[in-house]
Amino acid sequence: MVAADDKTVVGLALSGGECHDAPEGRKLLTQLGEQERTVYLLMDKAYEGDETRKLAVDLGYSPIVPPKSNRKDPWEYDKELYKQRNIVERFFRRIKGFRRIFTRYEKLDVVFISFVFFALIVIELLSVNTP
Repeated sequence: MVAADDKTVVGLALSGGECHDAPEGRKLLTQLGEQERTVYLLMDKAYEGDETRKLAVDLGYSPIVPPKSNRKDPWEYDKELYKQRNIVERFFRRIKGFRRIFTRYEKLDVVFISFVFFALIVIELLSVNTP
């Protein structure tokens, strides 16, 4: 899942539980396509691989991700900007509050993704200020 903030989903894809996050993340980035201007892409360390970072740069993103501690050639990254990743993490905390999503009871992908969309709608409705 690619999220813009704590309420906005930009891209979503399902994968098997045995799949690593990085290849699936690269697929989502490719689906989003090239950006006209540079967009900061705050990523988890699971996406810090060379292939993912290169794809992000090629598509017009500026990847903000810390290198793993065992990297031979670590790079510099904007630590202050990376702290804003918690905004997206709050979104994942909200969506995991829905038990059916967190535990993945459904066997069919279509049913599971329907509950994800339902949760997104509920999150949006709860965030709207009523007069």
